[in-house]
Amino acid sequence: MTQKLYYIDSHLFAFTAKVLSCEEGRDRWEIILDKTAFFPEGGGQPADRGVLNGVTVLDVQERGDKIIHYCDGPLEVDGTVDGYVDRELRLCRMQNHSGEHVFSGIAHQLYGCENVGFHMGNSDLTIDFDRELSEEEVLRIETEANQAVRENLPIRATFPSKEELSRLAYRSKKELQGDVRIVEIPGIDRCACCAPHVSNTGEIGLIKVLTFERHRGGVRLVLACGMWALREVREKQNSVAEISVLLSAKRNEVAGAVQRLLQERDTLKEKNAMLAMELVHFKAAQQPETDGNICLFEAIPDEIAVRELVNLLMEKCGGIAAVFFPGIDGVTRYIIGSRHVDLRKASRDINTGISGRGGGRPEMIQGSASASEEEIRTFIFGFQGLQSIDLYIE
Repeated sequence: MTQKLYYIDSHLFAFTAKVLSCEEGRDRWEIILDKTAFFPEGGGQPADRGVLNGVTVLDVQERGDKIIHYCDGPLEVDGTVDGYVDRELRLCRMQNHSGEHVFSGIAHQLYGCENVGFHMGNSDLTIDFDRELSEEEVLRIETEANQAVRENLPIRATFPSKEELSRLAYRSKKELQGDVRIVEIPGIDRCACCAPHVSNTGEIGLIKVLTFERHRGGVRLVLACGMWALREVREKQNSVAEISVLLSAKRNEVAGAVQRLLQERDTLKEKNAMLAMELVHFKAAQQPETDGNICLFEAIPDEIAVRELVNLLMEKCGGIAAVFFPGIDGVTRYIIGSRHVDLRKASRDINTGISGRGGGRPEMIQGSASASEEEIRTFIFGFQGLQSIDLYIE
């Protein structure tokens, strides 16, 4: 049985142990020690990282009463090793896991929320509650959670006997077998948990809700605590600073400045749309009538205006009216219409001829083309539609 030093002292980052076994796996070595400070993956918290005698610990998993260290190299069996847990990573994870207990405990007390999902990433953590919460309720939980941090309450972990456990009220997401470890924060939370935690709530630091949204009849929240929260605040502060410079606005006024900018953008879009419509009517009026096909290349990025142009040109040709224009993604787009050719049936031939993709109705198709302008013009002006719309409609 591997002795779990992280239960004795969650702030133990260096230790000495004996190698009980070392077996070569497919792409890594599986090493078992007589004791370890490396926490294996569990309870929603990822496994610790670090080194054993210079060999990198890639992953740690619990298998029965043994803890497997998956490493990138072998260690001598019966030899003594010095282990070093990645201190910064462990501390950040403990801050966030303890912060989650504080937040979930208060949410349970205030609103009867049950934590039905928990996942810790590399920069934040996700909590799923079984009931919806309003923004006001989320902010209240966040405020009281940070007040609990300020009070620097002790965080205790114990293994109660079965008799003691039967008398305890505690949170748990599933039925537990065997020894149950209870993590308690007086007046805040009591929860079954296998992960290492900080010793006092003051070690957690800031608890900050980053986002929250409805999820499966409840709510999903993304939080960051401690150093991860500090990094998140700094990143957002830097972004606000950059935006304030770009908009020539004070940092606390950027939201209003952005709103004004969006209003100006919408006004310009309306004006551009009106001008585009005037332009296409002018171009259509200048286009001579023909019994053949029409092919135009226009620098009009407004798809609605281009469609109007094609509708107008369809009345002035005996074949197809094709307009090619630049898309937002830089790809050449097309809209092709006809009163005389079944374009849905002809779309395969047309797309082959212009190296394009697209489709639509018998009267109009649209898509993208990658052939050159010269290749497209040559094909369009030489194209003859064999299937008439009249025959298609019957």
